[in-house]
Amino acid sequence: MSASLTAHIQVAETSQFAYTPPDAAHSARRIVVKPNLGYPVGPPATVSMEVLRRVLLGLRQANSHAEILIVEGVCSPVAFEKIMAKNGLYDLLDEGTQVLDADTLEMVEYPNHAANPARFKSMWAPKLLQEVDCRISVGAFKRTTLKGEFLISASLKNLYGLFPRARYKARSTSSRGQLHRPSVPLVLQDVYFTIGHLFDGAVIDCTQKFVSRDWKPDRGDAVPIGKVIWGEDLLAVDRAACEVAGEAVPSYVEAIESMR
Repeated sequence: MSASLTAHIQVAETSQFAYTPPDAAHSARRIVVKPNLGYPVGPPATVSMEVLRRVLLGLRQANSHAEILIVEGVCSPVAFEKIMAKNGLYDLLDEGTQVLDADTLEMVEYPNHAANPARFKSMWAPKLLQEVDCRISVGAFKRTTLKGEFLISASLKNLYGLFPRARYKARSTSSRGQLHRPSVPLVLQDVYFTIGHLFDGAVIDCTQKFVSRDWKPDRGDAVPIGKVIWGEDLLAVDRAACEVAGEAVPSYVEAIESMR
């Protein structure tokens, strides 16, 4: 990883976390914040409200006039509004901030800028991503096991929630099974080169590391880490979060870094 990217990574104790937004946030008229809140389960399966509150506070202190749009798409049979209420999201909103269900937004086709797409030559995601001035992914840090291999979910994998379930569902209508074929690490390459590269910043809530005993990203054990990691480059932040959490950097991060 280049020194220019590592220089922008910040790590703090969770209790001392004060978010410094990317430059794009300071003059933005509209900002998208994409938190990992897709399940009716608290942290570490989802982002803690305290970390998200501090992200929103940092954005508001940097830009008092911006419209902040919190966008998530759930991965559960439970209704969007019920999940957001259960997780406590509505308590964080000021009058310039609103919550949007990604599945209800107008979708457009994003071309895949990779020289050799893994599966998708283009992907459908909210048009809103083209219409805002700043985009930030706020991820939980999770390790699941898929097909006998560890899968790390952080700021890039968090973007799965932006893709419409109606288009990417498989057997279950409440999830995005098409994005697991042929494998999540391969599809994450397509995610990065369609919409991931548009993001201006990432935050990883590593207060606790979530470790699943299987593939389920909402059932597992909490391992205390006590850190928050943030910066402007999703891959650099995910790499740093792995190091902080004592996990090997996943192959998809290295593959995307070499491709770009």
